Amino acid sequence: MSSPAAAPPAPNHLKRIVAASLIGTTIEWYDYFLYGSAAALVFGKVFFPESDPLTGTLLSFLTYAIGFAARPLGAVVFGHFGDRVGRKKLLVISLLMMGCSTALIGCVPGYDTIGLAAPLLLTTLRLVQGFALGGEWGGAVLLVSEHGDARRRGFWASWPQGGAPAGNLVAVGVLSLMTGTLSDDAFNSWGWRVPFLLSAVLVMIGLWIRLSVDESPLFKAALAKDEQRKARQKADQLPFVAVLRNHWRDVLVAMGARMAENISYYVITAFVLTYCVEHLGLGKQTALNAVLIGSAVQFCLIPLFGALSDKVGRKPVYLVGAVGVGAWSWAFFGLLDTKSFPALVLAVTVGLIFHSAMYAPQAAFFSELFATRMRYTGASIGAQLSSVAAGAPAPLIATALLGAYGSSVPISVYVGASAVITVVAVAVARETRGRDLAAVEPAGDGASRATADSDTDAESDAGRQATAST
Repeated sequence: MSSPAAAPPAPNHLKRIVAASLIGTTIEWYDYFLYGSAAALVFGKVFFPESDPLTGTLLSFLTYAIGFAARPLGAVVFGHFGDRVGRKKLLVISLLMMGCSTALIGCVPGYDTIGLAAPLLLTTLRLVQGFALGGEWGGAVLLVSEHGDARRRGFWASWPQGGAPAGNLVAVGVLSLMTGTLSDDAFNSWGWRVPFLLSAVLVMIGLWIRLSVDESPLFKAALAKDEQRKARQKADQLPFVAVLRNHWRDVLVAMGARMAENISYYVITAFVLTYCVEHLGLGKQTALNAVLIGSAVQFCLIPLFGALSDKVGRKPVYLVGAVGVGAWSWAFFGLLDTKSFPALVLAVTVGLIFHSAMYAPQAAFFSELFATRMRYTGASIGAQLSSVAAGAPAPLIATALLGAYGSSVPISVYVGASAVITVVAVAVARETRGRDLAAVEPAGDGASRATADSDTDAESDAGRQATAST
């Protein structure tokens, strides 16, 4: 039965939701990416000083990768409670966990002070970061997706995705400022800690903003519907179990779709720092500035690719990005090897442009795959399980390949292979553009899934659902 007709969501209300999600994700990604950049530049010297530079970097990236192992667990726990009690409360908790763990990293003494306890503490706090981020992404994009209308969902849902390049932009910018104003000794001694301690201030800002937004109307409507119909069996079923039973194909699609997106991003933004500084002998600030410029361009492009996915579909935009990043990986290292700053900027920026074509439609695409009462869990699990196999080992594998072969060719093969996996996963998926989120039913229930070619009806229905409890 359709909901009574209602006006579309108020533009100012939707913009407030989008702004809150963008600022929150920017702060969380700042915390997360800050670790990756610091691992490439300084953690080897501070926490593994007895190793040679390349081995120290490998060990730093190992602690970096360990954080990814906690992300699927965070996805399950936060998804479970997010699908039961709401998106907003869990987003507040994830922000607090991320901010506190990041600030504490800035307080961990180095190996020279407390020995092995230093890398152990560092790794523990990295695990907390990963757990928090595992629950952050799904809630942030769903809060926007479930407030907006179907016709422009790709555009609006892409804004929280902008939090990744924005967070990286801020993280790299602060590190670049520190390396540019301090000597190497001062930066390695205490300068690197300042950006981590800054997180305590940023998280307070994020909390103030997140506490001011409303819960997802689609979630509130679904919860009320369960109560009214007394469908307790479905409501009480563990969201994790329900996702694996009813949406396992969608989880596999999401995992495959993230392979090239995740691997390419961490090679372009994290490993590139190691490659430029350790392999090419360039200065830290030169490498950081190239990533800084590329991240700024990416932030501007993400909403444009999101809007394009509303016009032509999620799949075509995503596929262009996957094919592009696989092909560009061969030109990427050739440009870096010139040691020319303009060439570095071009290599990073073009790579992030192709990455944006995948990352921008991802929020709407994954949201449209899952039913409301298991959407937080499903989108989070699909996104975070792949991060263990893709993003976690990417800088580690790239560094190991460089050490073993002394060449970038195996790394280009690695990125290209991930692109093939993503192309296959996206190609076999159904187009989801325009799908009514309120009408998506579990695939295993025998109910009809919303079709992708009913854009007009979907927009009308989603508009009514999104305002039913606003």
